[in-house]
Amino acid sequence: MGAQTRVYKRRIKSVTATKKITKAMEMIAASRIVKAQRRVAASEPYATELTRAVTAVAYGSNTEHWLTTEVERPTRAAVLLVTSDRGLAGGYNSNAIKQAELLTNRLIGEGKEVLHYVVGRKGVAYYGFRDRPVQESWTGFTDSPSYGDAKEVAAPLIEAIKAETAQGGVDELHIVYTEFHSMMTQSAVDQRMLPLTFTKSAEDSAEVLQRGKEILPLYDFEPSADDVLDALLPRYVESRIYNALLQSAASKHAATRRAMKSATDNAEELIKSLTRLANAARQADITQEISEIVGGASALADASAGSDR
Repeated sequence: MGAQTRVYKRRIKSVTATKKITKAMEMIAASRIVKAQRRVAASEPYATELTRAVTAVAYGSNTEHWLTTEVERPTRAAVLLVTSDRGLAGGYNSNAIKQAELLTNRLIGEGKEVLHYVVGRKGVAYYGFRDRPVQESWTGFTDSPSYGDAKEVAAPLIEAIKAETAQGGVDELHIVYTEFHSMMTQSAVDQRMLPLTFTKSAEDSAEVLQRGKEILPLYDFEPSADDVLDALLPRYVESRIYNALLQSAASKHAATRRAMKSATDNAEELIKSLTRLANAARQADITQEISEIVGGASALADASAGSDR
């Protein structure tokens, strides 16, 4: 076997081993997507009912609360970026980081100081490599987040928005994560969580309340609307962060599956190409050996004919 043929066969063996790894990772990611989708679906009823309760308190009372009232001139904002602990997910992390950078630039353009909070080792590494300060970071649970993880992330953010800006507090809280649409489509989005931004259904309910054309339920808040908001809205923030973590996890697994499938397909194409090259090199070696044998036999025949003369 020629040297070139041995080189091709070694490369085919190496690519085949890589293909087995990427195929296994693709199958693992595919199995995790289903579980992540179920967890996202399971979290939605709680978040929906909690939103309704918060809407009832916010629009059913005249109280001004720090979670629902915007500061006249906000000067500081917190941005929570959700990335993953691992790579091999195509553009999943880079898209989320890019969206966070766009949001940061927009907030800075509005004259606000931005404080960064990061979930996931990839986001932490991005800011660390650039020597950019991060207020707090969390790692180790991005593949399968729990509600306890969401509470841990939410706690310092809620404390920051409760505090006065002169004491290190913030006026706004934004979150950047990857929204899961389908197995093939995920998009990085940014949303303002605080002061509270209500959904379309909540705004429609507010319009109904303002028109007064329908008979709507009256609410009595015990001990007071402020106390009810104090109890409900932190749970609202936790549920929003939990949903963002779950959607990011599902998006990451989908991105990993897509990236590993692409890597597996590329490995198959490379193996086919290398196999053709190896066969061509082998054929060239065989042709050369035959030519050498024929040439040697012809030379011997010529020498024998010369000696006979």
